[in-house]
Amino acid sequence: MINNVTLTGRLTKDVDLRYTGTGTAVASFSMAVDRQFKNANGEKETDFINVVAWRKTAETLAEHTRKGSLIGIVGRIQTRNYEGNDGKRVYVTEVVADSFTFLESKKQQESNGSGNNQGSYQGNSNNRTQAQNDPFLSSGKEINVDEFEMPF
Repeated sequence: MINNVTLTGRLTKDVDLRYTGTGTAVASFSMAVDRQFKNANGEKETDFINVVAWRKTAETLAEHTRKGSLIGIVGRIQTRNYEGNDGKRVYVTEVVADSFTFLESKKQQESNGSGNNQGSYQGNSNNRTQAQNDPFLSSGKEINVDEFEMPF
């Protein structure tokens, strides 16, 4: 079975970075994603999608993005539930981001008021170099490295 999501959109607010009781970073944010078609009135519609990221991906997102940043994410849909304060069962569907890519140049981001670095970050529990320290970033080509190829 396949559960794979790819989204391109803008952050609707700054990333909310928190830490669990064990110190694991978790970020939550919402993305505005335009639909590819127009409605019956000829207007473009937008979906607002809740996203969560964990560990270094969460920290990197929080550090290098802000409201209005244009990013692409790859992840999966997750549904969870919990008991609310009123005793009712609450169901939440969200996208869990495994990796993300900045989709604007630094100059474009500054003109949009969301200055950060252009690049890509493939996140997991291993410590990887953050997008801002990527020596291959200036080549303009994305380099994907499988975590099993890493020497540590």
